[in-house]
Amino acid sequence: MKKRHFLLFLTALFLSAQATAGEGMWIPSLLKQFNIKDMEEEGFRLSAEQIYSINHSSLKDAVVIFGGGCTGELISDQGLLITNHHCGYGAIQEHSTMEHNYLKDGFWADSREEELSNPGLTATFLVRIEDVTDRVLADVTSDMDESQRQQVIDQAIRELEQKATEGNHYKAVTKPFYYGNEYYMFIYETYKDVRLVGAPPSSIGKYGKDRDNWMWPRHTGDFSLFRIYADQNNEPAEYDPDNQPYQPKKHLPISLKGYDKGDFTMVMGYPGSTQQYLTSHAVKLIQKHRDPERIDIRDIRLEVMDKYMSRNDSIKLKYAAKQSGVSNSWKRWKGEIRGLKRMNAIEKKKQLEERFTEWAQGNPVRLDTYGGLIETFDQTYQDYKPYAMARDYFREAAYYGIELMRFASAFDPLANTDQQENVSQAISELKVDDFFKDYVPAIDREIAPQMLKIYHKNIDPQFHPDIFSQIEQDHQGDFKAYAKQLYEESLFADSARVHDLLDDFQLKDTSRILNDPAFRLAESFIDLYREDIMPGYEKYNVKLDSLYRIYVEGLRTMQEDKTFWPDANFTMRVAYGEVKGYKPRDAVVYKHQTTLEGVMQKNRKGLKVYQLPDKLKELYRNKQYGRYANEEGEMPVCFIASNHTSGGNSGSPVINANGELIGVNFDRNWEGTMSDIMYDPTQCRNITLDIRYPLFIIDHFAEADWLLEEMTLVEN
Repeated sequence: MKKRHFLLFLTALFLSAQATAGEGMWIPSLLKQFNIKDMEEEGFRLSAEQIYSINHSSLKDAVVIFGGGCTGELISDQGLLITNHHCGYGAIQEHSTMEHNYLKDGFWADSREEELSNPGLTATFLVRIEDVTDRVLADVTSDMDESQRQQVIDQAIRELEQKATEGNHYKAVTKPFYYGNEYYMFIYETYKDVRLVGAPPSSIGKYGKDRDNWMWPRHTGDFSLFRIYADQNNEPAEYDPDNQPYQPKKHLPISLKGYDKGDFTMVMGYPGSTQQYLTSHAVKLIQKHRDPERIDIRDIRLEVMDKYMSRNDSIKLKYAAKQSGVSNSWKRWKGEIRGLKRMNAIEKKKQLEERFTEWAQGNPVRLDTYGGLIETFDQTYQDYKPYAMARDYFREAAYYGIELMRFASAFDPLANTDQQENVSQAISELKVDDFFKDYVPAIDREIAPQMLKIYHKNIDPQFHPDIFSQIEQDHQGDFKAYAKQLYEESLFADSARVHDLLDDFQLKDTSRILNDPAFRLAESFIDLYREDIMPGYEKYNVKLDSLYRIYVEGLRTMQEDKTFWPDANFTMRVAYGEVKGYKPRDAVVYKHQTTLEGVMQKNRKGLKVYQLPDKLKELYRNKQYGRYANEEGEMPVCFIASNHTSGGNSGSPVINANGELIGVNFDRNWEGTMSDIMYDPTQCRNITLDIRYPLFIIDHFAEADWLLEEMTLVEN
């Protein structure tokens, strides 16, 4: 066998292995067709119908979209829901003050009357899934260009969704799968009265903070409790004191038995986004350019935030959620780069592309359909790169990097109104007090010139905003001098000046907004983004989507014996694997479970991120674990398994072979963060909070045992 053909043969073996050992995020309605036999062989004891059914209650009825980007699960027949502490973080912070700092000290309602409402927070249930591929693509023809094709598809989707929601309060969402080779419609029911029930202090719920984020071994009690409320008919309703706890079709029983190494586990939830079919050109762009440069931008922001937060507890509270949000992806990108390098991902993708090209040349029909596709990808990514980088810098360094600019941009509707009767509505949507509640101008003022400077330095001048010419003219390109004047003169940097503007606002006052330096800065960047960056970015994304649709169709034809799973797109998925440790590097082996002993070992280091409540230390000293201890008498905290998860799976239930809750998913290991692009069964692990740890905290630490009475606890 020639060397080149031998390498392609090895690549084929590698790709076949990729579909095993935990890889995959599967559509629940298709489990009976594709997965249930494999799941049974791995130890699963329920049927596919018990996971997903539209005629009977099933596990899907106990799993919700929590808020806009997490998962949660019902753990009682009275609407009690558990999710991650970091998913409930914003709601907990919103209720926190210096006098009642629920982020720092925790919150536990002693009764339902003490549960706290959260305007805007929702819990969304999946009602059913429909394969609508044939109906969506019925009028699509091969001679259509991409614009025509998409118009036909959009029209078909509108008609399908309208029909599905006529006469009911449901919402229909139709999404493409396999880059538009298939389409599925998801019908949802959203509950709008979701109340905070309990949350541990951050010293438990965010134990280890950013130092431990994405890391294993992990000792974080990452959970919070909420309750869904409904009207008298058990249907969705806005908050009302007379609403009653929601009575779910299904809630998850909770196992106190635990698990052993090798045990079957399953995750249900809403993974946000994966990109497993990317070509080598895309992986190279991410690994060598997009990830590193976004990391550099966030390095600057985090350094300034951390400096101010370390000096002042009030600032620490204000910026807790912001800092956490910035650091989360920052650390993930670092792990992603390392993982892709270690897996030699670019080269493996190239080998697959060589095999694909060789296969395409195997007969005239395939050559006509797929010939030259990889070369087209290459040229398209070259054209796409400057737009992608400009978009990244606009988002990271400008719009999200400079808080003042983003706040000022929110005044655009008010600045451009021409009717006095529209003023009050525009003002009500600004949420001025919410912004200033968690805003420290000194932090923003120090970050802003650095953001402008790095944008100016690293982005092609064709994507520079007009404001840069003014800065060059007035300040000789000195961004620090410009920022000093900006924050001194802009009314948007001061709460009193903003309120002065809005009090008795008249149409003539729009000039104060239009002439404000922060508004002009925002306007300059946003105009550039809308007129120059996004048109090109979207143009090449449309082209890439069409190329990937053809490529993925070809891969599925070429590898007809392989079951392909569709990329995650924030729809319900099922992943399954086993409780399993891993070996991250030479001479290091990680076990599958951590315990409270490890929590205390970190505490003894004396670092601020490992501070603990005295009561938890006392419970540890007395070994007061009750029925939540494992067989060795230890208090379990976290465990890892080979379930394939992603962002959005935060808060997902981790379920055993009997359909019982054994944990709450909250993270991935750092060595496995590249799993959104390429999955490595030897390294990729989901990190789960052992459900016995929250029960122990609720019972013995918070002494909120009234909550346990409504749960279904399975002793053995």
